[in-house]
Amino acid sequence: MGYNMKPRKAVYHSPKRTRPEPDAVQVVPAGKQIPTWLRNAGVGSWAIIGITLVVAGVVFMTAKISAVFIAVFVALVLTGLLNPLVNRLSKHMPRGLAVAIALLGTFLIFGGMLTFVVTSVTGQWQKLVEQLSHGVDMIVDFIDNSPFGVSLTSDQAYSWVSTMFDRGEKYLLDNWQNIATTALSNVGAVTLAITSVALAIFVTVFFLLSGAQMWRWFLNLLPTDARAKWNHGAQAGWRTFAGYGRGTIIIAFIDGILAWIYLEILGIPLAPALAVLVMIGALIPMVGAPAAMVVAMIVALATEGVMKTVLVGVGIALIGQFEGHILQPFIMGKQVALSPVVVGIGVMAGTLVAGLLGAIIAIPIIAVIWAVFSSLYHRDPPIEGPLPDLPNRNGTDAHAHDSEDEDGVPAIKKILTDKLSIGGAGKEDEAGAKAS
Repeated sequence: MGYNMKPRKAVYHSPKRTRPEPDAVQVVPAGKQIPTWLRNAGVGSWAIIGITLVVAGVVFMTAKISAVFIAVFVALVLTGLLNPLVNRLSKHMPRGLAVAIALLGTFLIFGGMLTFVVTSVTGQWQKLVEQLSHGVDMIVDFIDNSPFGVSLTSDQAYSWVSTMFDRGEKYLLDNWQNIATTALSNVGAVTLAITSVALAIFVTVFFLLSGAQMWRWFLNLLPTDARAKWNHGAQAGWRTFAGYGRGTIIIAFIDGILAWIYLEILGIPLAPALAVLVMIGALIPMVGAPAAMVVAMIVALATEGVMKTVLVGVGIALIGQFEGHILQPFIMGKQVALSPVVVGIGVMAGTLVAGLLGAIIAIPIIAVIWAVFSSLYHRDPPIEGPLPDLPNRNGTDAHAHDSEDEDGVPAIKKILTDKLSIGGAGKEDEAGAKAS
């Protein structure tokens, strides 16, 4: 009897692999959990540190290339000032010709103003010397006749002035070599300033000619879903920057004209030069106009006496009030809606970081940052009525004890009365149950 024996294949049974059990989730007791406010504060603190480092890096790099930054900033200001004019002219002529006409007109206006100031100062120099001598006599008489008991004669005043001039002349003679060396070393700074002006003009021409094409090219480099936000924020920032620059220059020009007319009426010498100083001071918020007012008062005091000095101070102060309450709201509107506290801190911080230039550029930079943030950040509805507060443990408002019910009884008294009545009723029910 034959058996059909078939070879069996060896079967290998691999051992069962047991998957490692996942680590048990450790439940942190409620008392040891990190509070939500502390966790949010930590995340916000790290965000603030990161933003601070970025801003510090930008400031550091800007300080290294300050000449380039100044040139680009001036180019942006000129672009914001001239772009509306170029857009109107380009409707009737080629845009390149419109840009050339706008820039040439700007240079002619500023060049004419500078020529007018120089010629007026040169023509009034002899009269200024005579008025200065007369003004010194008036100041001496005012001090000598004052009720403060101070005695000062003309000879003492002229002797003091002569001594100061002699000391200055001696200093120049003793240190002329150092002064000449310093002047020669500043040739590089003068060259850098001329280069910055040329760069600013060059960049302005290209911004006016093809600024829109440059911005479109930049947007094409971004992802599609990010282009709308970038464009929206940039448009808001540019409107604020251009409006601020254009409005500031127009207001400064009006302040200078008003100061020139007022000083000419009072007969103050160097009125055109002082008016230009007031115009430059109007470019610096909060501190520029008072500084120009002090200089004008000193000139008036030295040439016309105390009464004209007071009139000059009052007049320029009134011009400043006219600027702040009428010109700025009418020309700028709400393009730069910054609190005076923010303006003051920004001017001081800009002055400490970059001197006079920092004081000028601090406010437009802050205004642009705030405009971009406001355009991209969607706020919740404002608070109406009483300020919100966290509820107590029983679910009532934390200020419930300050409120009163309809009968005029304080709420806390009503709560205590209700509790006492409930407790008394419970005791009576318990006594009745025992008796039954």
